[in-house]
Amino acid sequence: MSGAVAGPDGLLRCPWALSTGATGEYIAYHDSEWGRPVHGDDALYERLCLEAFQSGLSWLTILRRREGFRKAFSDFSIAAVAEFGAADAERLLADEGIIRNRAKIEATLANAKVLAGWEAGELDALIWSHAPEEPGPAPLTVTEVPAVTAQSTALAKALKKAGIRFVGPTTAYALMQACGLVNDHLATCALRDPA
Repeated sequence: MSGAVAGPDGLLRCPWALSTGATGEYIAYHDSEWGRPVHGDDALYERLCLEAFQSGLSWLTILRRREGFRKAFSDFSIAAVAEFGAADAERLLADEGIIRNRAKIEATLANAKVLAGWEAGELDALIWSHAPEEPGPAPLTVTEVPAVTAQSTALAKALKKAGIRFVGPTTAYALMQACGLVNDHLATCALRDPA
């Protein structure tokens, strides 16, 4: 199945939203959040961090720990996380509510320190400057959804040049999908153009 699939309520959705074992979590995320525009530096910092933590794991693993991440990282307030020190890094490595990966935790803390020196709205502007000028055609099947694009490659390069760690073209594209820079809901998905 690579086209839209009917959910328990009969609505056609992107197939990943109906993955086995998700017990409604993916449906809720797919229906209310994924692909909807996200703005604000702290909100985009959260998504950037969560996409980095997701690298090598399923998104469901991250979604199920999202509240734990928010608690551990002060609701992803850039200013608050920028103040975290070595003791906080050790605390985070022991926190069972998050993914305890040293490289990803250190990147999250380092990125906050970089972003704390930026002007308000600068992260938002940088990320959104990489949105395609024109939306592409609606994908008919999941095989038509790319993992990397020229824009995501450029975004990853721009973020790295600015000192942001743990973001590559694939992570950048996942961020673009999640935050509504692109609309990769399938053409027949009921949530492609929500009312």
